Amino acid sequence: MADVPFFRHRRQRRFRRIDLQTNGLDDDELRRRYRFSAQSLDRLVDLLDHILRRQTRRNRSLSTRQQILITLRFLATGNFLQVIGDTFGVDIATVSRVITAVVDAIFGLKDRFIKFPTSDEDRRRATNDFFRVRGFPSVIGCIDGTHIRLLSPGQPDEAAYVNRKHYHSINVQATCDRDGNFTSMNACWPGSCHDAHVFRMSNVGRHLDANHQDPGRGWLLGDSGYPCRPFLMTPILHPRNEAEERYNQAHISTRNIIERCFGVWKRTFHILHVEIRMKPAKVTRIVLACAVLHNMRWMWGEPNPDVQDDLDEQPDVQNFDGPMDGRGVRNRLIEQYFV
Repeated sequence: MADVPFFRHRRQRRFRRIDLQTNGLDDDELRRRYRFSAQSLDRLVDLLDHILRRQTRRNRSLSTRQQILITLRFLATGNFLQVIGDTFGVDIATVSRVITAVVDAIFGLKDRFIKFPTSDEDRRRATNDFFRVRGFPSVIGCIDGTHIRLLSPGQPDEAAYVNRKHYHSINVQATCDRDGNFTSMNACWPGSCHDAHVFRMSNVGRHLDANHQDPGRGWLLGDSGYPCRPFLMTPILHPRNEAEERYNQAHISTRNIIERCFGVWKRTFHILHVEIRMKPAKVTRIVLACAVLHNMRWMWGEPNPDVQDDLDEQPDVQNFDGPMDGRGVRNRLIEQYFV
C-alpha cells in the first residue's frame, strides 16, 4: 500500500478586532462599554504601561491599551471569557492571561488609591465632610459588608463559603468617605464569616483598636451587625426617647453612604453581580481591582450610574450579641449632640 503524502495546511490568518471596538466611539459610548472616557483610558494606560508592555518582537503582540480594554470589558459586563474573546477576536486562553495580568497590575495600585484617614488633617477633613450630611460628629468613615458570589471552591473549603442565604460567596468589608470612595477593603474572608469577626481581624479594625480608643480621634458608623465600640458607633435597637430617635435618624442617614457606594460599585462593574467562576484568591484580586477602578473614576471625574437604594442585595444583618463596650461613649454622644 502506497504511503499517502501528508500536507500540513497553514491556519488561515485572523486579524484581531480589538481596535475596532473603540474607533469612532464618543466618551458616552466608551463609558457604556469600558466605564472610562477616552482621556481616562489614556491615564490608565500611562499608569500600567511599564507593567503590561510586552517584551517581545512579535508584530501582533497585544499593546497595553488592548489588554486594558479586554479586562475592562470583562469587569464591566461579567461575560464569559469566550464571549470576551469572540468580541475582540482573540483566543480564550489569551483573554484569561490578559485579565490575570491587568487585574494583578491594578491590584498593585490599591495602596495608592485606597487610603484610610490616619493623619490629623485627613481625619479633620473627613469629620467635617460627614458632619454636613446630617450633623453626626466625629465620623471618619462608614463601614459595611457585602457578598460577592463565586463558584463553589470544592472540598475541603466548600462549606465555609456558603453564606446565610445559602450561596457561595466572599464576605467583603469596606469603609468609605463622604463622597463614596473606598478608604479600606478586606475581601479575603469566606461568606460564612460574621461581619464582626471580619472587622476584628481586618487591618482597619486593628488600627482603630490600637489608635482610636480616645473618641476624640473619630469613629466609624456601622449597622447592628457590628459591636458598639469607642471607635465604632452602631444604631440603638430599641430607642427609648426622642434623643435616641434623633441619634438613629442621623446615624442611618449618614451610614447609607456606604450602601449607595456598594450600589454604584456593583452597577459599574457587573462582574460583582454575577457568579465569578474563579478560585477565591483570584476573586479577591478582582474585587480589589474593581475598588481601585471605582476610586479612579471618581478622582478623574467620571459620572456614576443611577442606582436604586435597594440595588445591593446581601444576607440579612445578624445582630451582634457580644460585649458592647462602646455604649458609654454612645450614650455620652447622644447627651452632647442629640438631646
